[in-house]
Amino acid sequence: MDIAKAKKSSSLPLSKGNIIIGLSVVIGVLVYFAMGKNGSVSVDRENVLIESVQRGDLAVLIEGYGTLTSDKQQLITSFSAATVKEIVLKPGATVNTNSVIVRLENPELVQQLENAEQELIQTKANLRQLKLNNQREKLNESANLAEITASFDTATLRRVAEEKLVEQGIVSQLTFQQTVLNEKQLKQRIAILQERTEQLDLVHEESVNIQQERVKQQQGRLSIAQSRLDKLTVRAGFDGVLQRLSVELGQSLTAGQEVALIGSVTSLIALIQVPQSQAQLITVGKEAIIDTRRDKIEGVVSRINPVVENNTVEIEIALPNVLPASARPQLSVDGVIVADTLQNVNYIKRPAGAKSNTGASLYRLDTPQRATSQDLRFGVQAGQFIQILSGASAGEQFIISDLSNMQTISETLSIN
Repeated sequence: MDIAKAKKSSSLPLSKGNIIIGLSVVIGVLVYFAMGKNGSVSVDRENVLIESVQRGDLAVLIEGYGTLTSDKQQLITSFSAATVKEIVLKPGATVNTNSVIVRLENPELVQQLENAEQELIQTKANLRQLKLNNQREKLNESANLAEITASFDTATLRRVAEEKLVEQGIVSQLTFQQTVLNEKQLKQRIAILQERTEQLDLVHEESVNIQQERVKQQQGRLSIAQSRLDKLTVRAGFDGVLQRLSVELGQSLTAGQEVALIGSVTSLIALIQVPQSQAQLITVGKEAIIDTRRDKIEGVVSRINPVVENNTVEIEIALPNVLPASARPQLSVDGVIVADTLQNVNYIKRPAGAKSNTGASLYRLDTPQRATSQDLRFGVQAGQFIQILSGASAGEQFIISDLSNMQTISETLSIN
C-alpha cells in the first residue's frame, strides 16, 4: 500500500542575526538622507584656513627655483693624449690665468721635443757650414780675379812699350798684335769674372736665405713641440672659479677630452625654472628678484629658453655687476618674476588646488558659525594669490582649505 509523504516548507525562520543586519541597513540609509544636500556638517575653526577677498592692484608674481651660474665660462680640454699625473686644484677653488689645475704626462711629447732640438742644432750647423763654403768659394773667385787683373796690367804695360818699339822696327808687327790680343782677352776675362762674382754673391745670398728658412721651420717645429709639452701643465687661463673637474688621478685622456670648466665669479646670471603654464606670461625685460637666502638681488629677464623639460621652462635673469658676498656660482636660489600688474581687481590667497583660469567651489562665511558653498571663477595666479573674476566681493571671507569631500555631502558648513 502506498504511503503519502508530507512536503517540506520552503520558508526560512527569521533569525536574530538577520534582524540586526536589516536594521543596520535601514539606519545607514536614513543617515545618508539626513546628511544629504540639505543637511549640514561641522568643522573646527582651528582646522581650516579662512582668508578675506581683497581689492586692489595685484602683482602677477611667478615663482621658480634654480641656480646662479657664470655668465662667462671657459671649457678646458686636453691638447693631446696624456695621463693625469697630478691634480692640483679641486672644484670650488678660485683661479687666475696662470693657476695650475692638473699636470699631465706623455713621454712621446718629451721625445718629440728632444728630436726637434737635435734637428734644429743640425740645421743651424748646416747654415754655418754653408756660409763657410760660400766664403771659401768667394775667396777663390777673388784670387782668380786678382791674378787675371795682374796679368792684364802686365799686358797693358807691354802693349804700351811695344807700340814705340814697333815704330822703331825693334819689335815685329806680329809680336805687337799678339800682345794687343792678349790684353784684350785678359780684359774680357776680367769682365766675365766680375760678372760671375756678382752672380755668385746672389747665389750665396739665396742659398743662405733658403737655409735660414729651414732653420725657422725647425724652430717652429721646436716651438710646437715645446708648446704641446707645456700644455701638459693645464692652467686656468681665465680669472674665476673652478666649477667642474672632469678627470681623475691616473686617468688616460684623448686629445680634445674635457678636463675642467672655469667660470667667472663677478659676472653671474641666474637660471630659474618656472612652470610651463606660467612661462607664457613672462617676456624679456621683466623685473625679477633673486633670493640667495641671505640677500635679495634685483635682476631683469634676459632670455627665455624655448625648450620645455619636465613641464618647466628655463628663464635667464641678468644680474648687476656688483653682487653681494652671498652670490657665488652654483648657488641654489629662489626667483620671483614680476610678469604683470593687474589694476584694481579682486583677489584672495590661493586656495588649495586652485589654478589659473579655472573654477572652484569654496565655503563662504555667512556668519562666524556658518558657511555656504559658493562657485567662484579664478583668473591669473600671482604667487600665493589668485585673481577672482566672479563669485565674490571685496571683504567676503572664504575657507581656502581643501573641503571638497564635504561639499559633496552638504552645501552648508557649521564652524565650531
